[in-house]
Amino acid sequence: MALENCLRVSTPRPHCLPPLFSTSREKLVFSAQKLGFKKSVLNSTLSLPSGVANRKSRFICNAREAVNEAQVVGDSNWDELVLGSKIPVLVDFWAPWCGPCRIIAPIIDELAKDYAGKIACYKLNTDESPNTATKYGIRSIPTVLFFKNGDKLESVIGAVDKSTLISKVEKYIA
Repeated sequence: MALENCLRVSTPRPHCLPPLFSTSREKLVFSAQKLGFKKSVLNSTLSLPSGVANRKSRFICNAREAVNEAQVVGDSNWDELVLGSKIPVLVDFWAPWCGPCRIIAPIIDELAKDYAGKIACYKLNTDESPNTATKYGIRSIPTVLFFKNGDKLESVIGAVDKSTLISKVEKYIA
């Protein structure tokens, strides 16, 4: 799991904290709700030795493994995630019954992982979100649209190779 890779500590005493713990068996759990992680997984308290003031530790993870695949977008969250994005956005319009869509899906997931933080990658199921697909004139799938500052910049139609999509992505993140 990406989160486990991101937060794994390889030494008995984490480098990001002062030497407050006497043994490596004491637990360190992060409160990272702002990063979008599940509360049940990450929300806990940090037990400190007596005499030390209670303070929260802050852990920032910029690991590439934090993004494993393109996220799902639909009619309900389109404006927020795509049009309101501060970074360029790639959207793959697809359907589960589409063979070429299944061919390009792993490529989109690889781009999401490779360009995490530089470009947002989303997948929109045209069967579940027909309003957005109609609004942007999607007549053939797979279709990949590129957005920047809420404006549609370019489209790529069909199951293209990874190098074609990389050249488009590189153009918009430069």
